[in-house]
Amino acid sequence: MDIVSRVLFAALSQSSTKPPDTRMSYHHQQHGSRTATRNFEFGRTHVVRPKGKHQATIVWLHGLGDNGSSASQLLESLSLPNIKWICPTAPTRPVALLGGFRCSAWFDVGEISEEGTDDWEGLDASAAHVANLLSTEPADVKLGIGGFSMGAATAIYSATCFALGKYANGNPYTVNLRAVVGLSGWLPGARVLRNKIERSNEAIRRAASLPILLCHGNSDDVVPYNYGEKSSRYLVLAGFRTVAFKSYEGLGHFTVPREMNEVCSWISARLGLDGSRS
Repeated sequence: MDIVSRVLFAALSQSSTKPPDTRMSYHHQQHGSRTATRNFEFGRTHVVRPKGKHQATIVWLHGLGDNGSSASQLLESLSLPNIKWICPTAPTRPVALLGGFRCSAWFDVGEISEEGTDDWEGLDASAAHVANLLSTEPADVKLGIGGFSMGAATAIYSATCFALGKYANGNPYTVNLRAVVGLSGWLPGARVLRNKIERSNEAIRRAASLPILLCHGNSDDVVPYNYGEKSSRYLVLAGFRTVAFKSYEGLGHFTVPREMNEVCSWISARLGLDGSRS
């Protein structure tokens, strides 16, 4: 089964049968002599309230073809009582990798590779949606972003926006991120990131301040393991000094309890949550 068939099968098997609601729209205009506007309509957002003192809020982004509801069910079972989880649903759009098949996706993707053309407009719209969700959180609450697969790619892209202080379209990025987690994902724009960050002392400082955790199974046949490993190296080369990369023997394109337990421990320690060991 080729990669398109595998991802299409995953998208079909994971997609929700319920129609999305509580929609939010973002309009982005392309630059150039001919202008065009793309409308991104996001689906329902699910929230998992903290069971203890509210110390941190993390937006968690699902994978291709999935939705915020399934993400919230996973997160609700974690032993992180001081975290509020916000689980949005990506827009439904045609995905080039799937031959134009429409499913929930944070951005369009034609191929998962270093040579692939990144959908900066889609990435910006999703990163801005996530930032908007975090922008209304209390000032004393620590903010983070995490995700799986395409959601991980969007979370890591948000980390680069934080470092640069802006999106690819030049609009300012104003959320103060404290932690980013990416499971089975990749870094969009990996090859040009270092050059962008090295142009600004402020970007260098911000990149060095943000801890990132990347996890990847070495049997992943959808987003190959070496893409995750290379993403980690590119981030470090770009100036992200606190990048942890964890590999999992025999793990495919899914999560397992051991991985999620390590995610919980890392988040607790990095955000200094009650009961954590720094």
